[in-house]
Amino acid sequence: MKQRVKKAIIPAAGLGTRFLPATKAMAKEMLPIVDKPTIQFIVEEALASGIEDILIITGKAKRPIEDHFDANLELEMNLKSKGKTELLKLVEETTDLNLHFMRQSSPRGLGHAVSLGRAFVGNEPFVVMLGDDLMEDTIPLTKQLINDYDETRASTIAVMEVPHEDTSKYGIINPEHMVKKGLYNVKNFVEKPNPEEAPSNLAIIGRYLLTPEIFDVLDQQTPGAGGEIQLTDAIDTLNKTQRVFAHQFTGKRYDVGDKFGFMKTSIEYGLTHPEVKDNLKEFIIQLGKDLEAEEKPKKSPKK
Repeated sequence: MKQRVKKAIIPAAGLGTRFLPATKAMAKEMLPIVDKPTIQFIVEEALASGIEDILIITGKAKRPIEDHFDANLELEMNLKSKGKTELLKLVEETTDLNLHFMRQSSPRGLGHAVSLGRAFVGNEPFVVMLGDDLMEDTIPLTKQLINDYDETRASTIAVMEVPHEDTSKYGIINPEHMVKKGLYNVKNFVEKPNPEEAPSNLAIIGRYLLTPEIFDVLDQQTPGAGGEIQLTDAIDTLNKTQRVFAHQFTGKRYDVGDKFGFMKTSIEYGLTHPEVKDNLKEFIIQLGKDLEAEEKPKKSPKK
């Protein structure tokens, strides 16, 4: 009997130090792209891919994530009484979902965070979705991985080409050969290699479809880069006993893991947002003109 992929783990226990001081008392995953928290984009991708149950791994100062996906009766009654039906619909879209929460007591790495979901997952294939990467494509990336699994019945990791000099920021695959267009057999996985040692420029980008055997590997996994339990190391070990494929993503990736990436994403999303796109476009055009005027050399006065 073929098992459907219907469960997802979203690790959200990181300290968010790149966004201090904003994240001193606020979950990084709740920082909004215009008017929507980044974690809501991830949950929406999961639901659009057919995922039915989601476990969010949280940590200290992450309670706002739970509150965001909980009902707010006072707010809903207020919106209803004032006839603000569109806003009420937006609020209700984030409730009545099959969401579960578990706290990671100390930040011991992505691999450790995923290992906490063992009881939730059971003996089923599942996906891991990281909140620093927002993906846009005709078919959601998570659904693309599920489609691959339906054919191969094997773990499949999403990868994307990155500049070679940036390989030290990612887990990198050493591809063996292409099974079909965009799907690779993988020799091994390397966590954050130096550019001169990187076996390719195909980087893991925050979507993983894994078989439940990964939990046995994680239980035995020793700390790797940064003294943490690295999921990439565990996947490399799993690849020695069963096939692990890499799916090359060719859609649009928004990296919201650092300040500049977050700002770019906010602007690009804002340019498609029905409420602000026109004013934002006019502002950007005028800003460009102002900057251009400032950079023009001043004409010397006539003698």
